[in-house]
Amino acid sequence: MERGFPHLEVVRDALAALYRRLSVDSVEQFAVSVPPVDVALDPDEELYGGVQRVARALVRHFRLPDARVIVAFREMDLAAEVELSAGPEYFVDLNRRFKEHRRDIGAALAHEITHVYLHRLELEFPGVAENEILTDTVSTYLGAGWLLLDAFREDSLTSQKLGYLTPEEFGYVLAKRAEAFGEDPSVWFSSPQAYEAYVRGRTRAEEDGRRPPLAGAGWVARRRYGHDRRLARSRMRPGQSAFDGEGYRFEWASGVRVSFRCPRCQQRLRVPLRGEVRVRCAGCAQVWSVDT
Repeated sequence: MERGFPHLEVVRDALAALYRRLSVDSVEQFAVSVPPVDVALDPDEELYGGVQRVARALVRHFRLPDARVIVAFREMDLAAEVELSAGPEYFVDLNRRFKEHRRDIGAALAHEITHVYLHRLELEFPGVAENEILTDTVSTYLGAGWLLLDAFREDSLTSQKLGYLTPEEFGYVLAKRAEAFGEDPSVWFSSPQAYEAYVRGRTRAEEDGRRPPLAGAGWVARRRYGHDRRLARSRMRPGQSAFDGEGYRFEWASGVRVSFRCPRCQQRLRVPLRGEVRVRCAGCAQVWSVDT
């Protein structure tokens, strides 16, 4: 099982792509996550009726009113898969093991119905692995993917994880969501391991707001940035390639500019080297204090 942040750049690209595809107002329609009561199956609930109820709740969450999801169980290597078409019906197959382990059916359906949502948006990444990371990222940022992190469990004999992100990467995206919408997902975790991964991801997410040229960067990072800035000013000329630093890049565009990811939506901001300025991100409308 992979741990840590091996896919973090793809995750950031996925957040940027989501904000580019949707307006800020559309993203903010997902400020409330799908609640646990809507996506949990009671032990004595009839299985197929319960599965359809959970699927309908996730369809409503993603605002897919004309999407009918038909769920079946079969033997398969994957946890689940969806047949994407023009609709209005989508067929989801779940691994037969979920008949006995129904607590994670909501998590599996969250991933597959996010595929439907992205299919409707015509938003995809090239490559199977990158597209699955996009799906996990969007599901989590739009309020359904906390289920996937909560499906992460370990004990002395076994371990389980759903989705293509690592537990810490799920935590990173959840922390970005919590920062954007003021929502605390930790109260929903039934898995102690999921909460620990969320804390590690939150720590990494908080570091995004402390990287130069953001004004909140620490002294050591600012000193490194100053060194890189001097090199860029002395070496860069029109037509030369960019000069990369730690989380930022110096580029030439009628003079040297610094580019860096917006901590909220991860789109690239490009700013001339003019000292202390305030920059408004066109992707998410956030205003950042930077010291170039």
